[in-house]
Formats: sequence, structure tokens, C-alpha cells
Amino acid sequence: MIRSLIKIDEEKCNGCGLCADACHEGAIEMIDGKAKLTREDYCDGLGDCLPACPTGAISFEEREAPAYNEEAVKAAKAAKNSPLPCGCPGSMTKSIKRQSITVGEGSSPPVLPSRTVTSKLSQWPCQIKLVPVNAPYFEDANLLIAADCTAYAYGNFHEDFMRNHITLIGCPKLDAVDYTEKLTAIIKNNNIKSVRVVRMEVPCCGGIESAVKKALMSSGKFIPWQVITISTDGKILD
Repeated sequence: MIRSLIKIDEEKCNGCGLCADACHEGAIEMIDGKAKLTREDYCDGLGDCLPACPTGAISFEEREAPAYNEEAVKAAKAAKNSPLPCGCPGSMTKSIKRQSITVGEGSSPPVLPSRTVTSKLSQWPCQIKLVPVNAPYFEDANLLIAADCTAYAYGNFHEDFMRNHITLIGCPKLDAVDYTEKLTAIIKNNNIKSVRVVRMEVPCCGGIESAVKKALMSSGKFIPWQVITISTDGKILD
């Protein structure tokens, strides 16, 4: 039968996994870092995944396809016990073993050295959704736009990235919002000297990088910028 289904442009797909999360029927899966429509009979053609895509990789098309199988969808949902229904690689659980340092051998519990670490956060709020577009601290600012998890994965985040920067943080997957418009306004309406993006290696972090790229282009300004990727075990990848 001919019916309306989604079409995914793999060239535009950044592997963020937001569409798979938005597809309540489980028709979309993340395969090799790209979103794919794996079950045409699971796709109801309503397009809940379209607004979730930050790159515009999803569209509708009319084509030959099996009918929507509601009973199969219900059965698949009932059989799926995974706590990660979105299938996004960025949600996979992982234990990271780190070398522990014991100070004060023989004490119970071990006594750890006491030292004061000064925060390098120079403004508040720091959430992208909460900062005012025309805040005075944006003037002549070096802007750091970071995914939430980076500060937890990378141990020396304050010293290596936040020092002398205005810090904005967010999570494109959990915030379920496109930051492009807000970031465009910040860059366009203020004298931003540089932009640094720090993201995790997981595909869902691609949303924050994509939003910054679009914002820089939309602002009409030429500003030095860079993207730094952190691995899930806390290493700088590039």
C-alpha cells in the first residue's frame, strides 16, 4: 500500500538519537551512529520525531510500505524490558574504574588531604535556558558552551576550560530544546571574542555542537571558535 512515512537523510543526521527517543513506536534505531527507520510497519506516519531532529534530517514521503501494525508495536513495547528505550549510545551505562589514592595508611576510613579548590565559574546563571541574552558579562567575553556531563567526566574542567570564560551549560537531549535561537541572540547582540564548545563523545551531544555552528552562521559574525570532545572516561579526544 502507498502511505506516508518518514525519510531520514543520513548525510544530515548527526547521530544525536533524539528522534529515536521521540518515536514512541520504536520504529527508529541508532545504527553505526546514524538514525535509521528499521521497522516501516511500526511507523504510524504522525511524525513525532520531526521536531526532535536538530538538523532537519527527517521529512515525510509517500511510498510503498506495509500497513501500520499497532498490535505488533504494543507487543514489542511489552517485551522490551530495557531501561534505555531510545537506543541512544549516549545513554549506555558504563562503569569507570579509577586509581584510588589512600592517604593516612591505617586510618579508618583513610584520611584524605584537605585542600581548597577555587571555582572558576564567573557568572550566574550558567544554564543556557536561564541566562539573559543581554547580560553585561557577555561584553568582550570568551564564551564556553559545554554539555552538562563534561564537567563530571573531565576532572580538571574548571582550570582547563572555565578559567577566563563565561560558561554556558546545557544538555540537548534532556532539555528537549533547540539552543540555536538563544545562542544566536547572545552572539549577535554582544561583543563575543571567542567561542569554545566542549562536548562528550556520545552522539546525543552533537545537538549542542550543531546549535553553536548554526548560531555562529546566523549571527553574521566571524568569531574564532573550536570544538573539544571529551571521552566518557575523561580524556580529551580532539
